[in-house]
Amino acid sequence: MVAIPILMYHQVDTVPPSGTPLRGLTVSPAAFARQMRLLKWLGYRGLSLTALLPYLNGERQGKVVGITFDDGYLNNHTHALPALRAVGFSATCYAVSARPGGINDWDTGIGVAQKPLMDVPHWREWLSAGMEIGAHTRHHADLTTLSDDEAHDEIAGAKRELEERYGVEIAHFCYPYGRYSVRDKALVAAAGYTTATTTHRGRAHSGDDPLLLPRAMVANGTWPWHLWQKVATAYEDKRR
Repeated sequence: MVAIPILMYHQVDTVPPSGTPLRGLTVSPAAFARQMRLLKWLGYRGLSLTALLPYLNGERQGKVVGITFDDGYLNNHTHALPALRAVGFSATCYAVSARPGGINDWDTGIGVAQKPLMDVPHWREWLSAGMEIGAHTRHHADLTTLSDDEAHDEIAGAKRELEERYGVEIAHFCYPYGRYSVRDKALVAAAGYTTATTTHRGRAHSGDDPLLLPRAMVANGTWPWHLWQKVATAYEDKRR
């Protein structure tokens, strides 16, 4: 059975001080660039979800890895995009559709620094560089706390807003906080998404539910040897 790692990133920026909540979700620009070069040296091609689909579906074979970013931070554009372009990789970044040019206000109150999100011109540059936009709801909502109508608006509304704004198909979804219910998965399917990613650990395998794809988180403490374990061995699979 073919196993395909889908890497999960959040911020690519200066790592905050020790003790900062969610510090591990920030990877330094230098570390990210090294990781991309390592993957290329190991013979992998980093791909967006759309480019990865033929491999996930068993239609193509090759040494590939999916690259995803949650939330759409401006530092993804500033720091990650040049590193991706330098090695010829593509990636999918999941946008909070009602927050272009906003901040990560969903982290208010837990001690995470407020950081700018990409605005419309940045997203257009992201697309022009060969990258992809996915949907992360309209307001970074915890879907499990919402009514049926509210959840529908967050899921289907994000797809509609992004498609109208950028003129591209939005085929991929990511559940905020990794939280979802059977209802939410059904709403994702009804909205017309092709895939949805979770925070469940593991590499993707043929036969996995495309609307519940696992990922391998890359954190501040993910050293090169650890990254190799995540993509090339059963390390993440054993933690599914």
